[in-house]
Amino acid sequence: MSNYHRPPRSSSGNRDRQAGRRTTSTSGRSLGQHASRSDARSAQRSGRHGASSSRESSRGRRAHQAPAPAGIAGKLAIFDSNRAFWPLAIFAIFAAVFFLRLVYLQVIVAGDYSAQAQAQRTSYLTIEPRRGTIYDRNGVVLATSVDATTIYVDPTEVTDVNMTAQLLADSLGGQASGYLEKVTANNTRYSVIKRKADTSVGDDLQSRVTERVAEAQKQENVRAKDAGEQAQTVQSGIHFVTESRREYPNGQVAGQVVGACSIGVDEDKNREYYYGICGLEKQYNDVLSGTPGYYEAEYGRSGQAIPGGVHEQVDAVDGQDIVVSIDINLQRDVEEYLTNGCKDLEAASGSAVLMDGSTGEIYAAASLPLFNPADRSEVKEGAMQLKCVTDLFEPGSIFKSVSTMAILETGTLTPDSELFCPASITADGYTISDAHERGDATFTLREILDQSSNIGISLATEQMGFDELYNHIVKYNLHSTTGVDYPGEGEEGTDALGMLAPLEQWSAVQAYNVSFGQGVSVTPLQMTRFYGAIVNSGVECVPHFLLSMPQSGYTPIYETEDVIENKDAIGDMQSMLKTVVTDGTGKLAAIDGYNVAGKTSTAEIYDEENGGYRKNVYNLAFTGFLADSSSKLVCFVGANEVPGNRVVTPIFKDIMTSAIDRFGITSE
Repeated sequence: MSNYHRPPRSSSGNRDRQAGRRTTSTSGRSLGQHASRSDARSAQRSGRHGASSSRESSRGRRAHQAPAPAGIAGKLAIFDSNRAFWPLAIFAIFAAVFFLRLVYLQVIVAGDYSAQAQAQRTSYLTIEPRRGTIYDRNGVVLATSVDATTIYVDPTEVTDVNMTAQLLADSLGGQASGYLEKVTANNTRYSVIKRKADTSVGDDLQSRVTERVAEAQKQENVRAKDAGEQAQTVQSGIHFVTESRREYPNGQVAGQVVGACSIGVDEDKNREYYYGICGLEKQYNDVLSGTPGYYEAEYGRSGQAIPGGVHEQVDAVDGQDIVVSIDINLQRDVEEYLTNGCKDLEAASGSAVLMDGSTGEIYAAASLPLFNPADRSEVKEGAMQLKCVTDLFEPGSIFKSVSTMAILETGTLTPDSELFCPASITADGYTISDAHERGDATFTLREILDQSSNIGISLATEQMGFDELYNHIVKYNLHSTTGVDYPGEGEEGTDALGMLAPLEQWSAVQAYNVSFGQGVSVTPLQMTRFYGAIVNSGVECVPHFLLSMPQSGYTPIYETEDVIENKDAIGDMQSMLKTVVTDGTGKLAAIDGYNVAGKTSTAEIYDEENGGYRKNVYNLAFTGFLADSSSKLVCFVGANEVPGNRVVTPIFKDIMTSAIDRFGITSE
């Protein structure tokens, strides 16, 4: 029972209380302390619950709570006050945190969360461009893109996993269980089942899906009606995207020239794309590939596109077609003759190139082993390279025409000039001899060439001066790239190609060796270009494949260079090369009714492991043309690592005879 008595509500009482409070509050700290001590003594006299406490003392205690309390009673007073303060403070803290979090979500990061939500319901689809077609010079398709179907599943749409998996297995083969992982894939709406399938496969699967889903929907309608429920929509989740696939109608014919594509996958954009990995597909990849387009669309939970939800659409730009210099029929013959000829020679490999010396257009080119871009299940080492463009070799005696051309240009000797040629000569402790044993003899320059005498050309070149030989090798561009539009010729970023030591480093024996094609390296295409200058009035043309780009009307212009200044020497050179075929080592290259001109080669092979040259194994070659004819085609044929003393001239004859028939070449 409280000892506090409420005073009557009189205006005077109120004024008295107000006056008492004002008086107490102005009394200072000593008054409060005095009142506290008086209360304590009073409590000792009257007891803890004494009833003699007056209304004044009660009012006095209330009036003195503001100053700092002392003792136990003061501590209890502070506790009573804090008990109301802390719940309010804690509530205020939670309210502030909630408010700040709300501001953070609604204001600061609202845009980010909105973008994430939009991204989750937005599908980005790439529109693939159609890759350009490659045509031969007569409009025959060498590489093209055909329609194909990419099949994928949207796992969020699948209502019956087993049904979808079985549909895929029935059409694509395999077991249904093999498709379950992709059908139930998480965090994707684009689970690819088969990329770039035949359109017939896509059509078959689409027909099966339509029939099976319709049947399943009927069953679901019956079940739902019996159960008094609303029928669920049956979906397979299977989708089809029309794309394109690269095809090579001629198989391995011109496969190395055309090259091949590989499929790249951009996982972020759920797209495939073709890119060239070799040949002209690689060389002109930027032209053929085009530019992909895309569109973005928003989808609702049902998987249906939101009307008006397309954010942006950019159409694809198809790749350009290209027309190249290859004649596919002649190319087929070249590959056949090269393959059969090298087999007969027991050669490890071989190369052939047929080029128009007056334009630089390459009509056919091949290297063994051949490459089939339409079937890459088994690709032999080196098959994807056109080695007549990319590989270096010691040319041997076909290089004697370079030395001879320089000798004729400088006027050192004429074709009928005689030179004493002993059976052997020595230099720097080495002995040099001809390929065939003979005694001392006197040869004309013409005979030196048609009998392919190493000693003869060495002594003739020495008479001219080896510095002139070096200068003419450089002048004829046999030290630099040809500029052919095919990947892999020489090192990137440099025009140098082949091995040609600086003149100041030549020893006597090295100088002799270079004159007949040893100690120097070139590519078959470099030699073909040089012989092209002999048939083309001394002008070298850049070898090339590209003729035009039909859509844009672009026709490239290729550089030419006049490398043989003494035009009178060209006729002598052609005459001497004709003698090689009529009287010398190239007799098997002769074609009835035509003046075949060219030079044979039986080059030793340097042993990389043991040094020196290998015994009884040779690289064979012949480079020639039809002199005095309506054609300026130049043909190189080479066979590598051939055992024994053999020739490749029959292969040249077959190829050139095919060209005569193909183009109606006439002898003048």
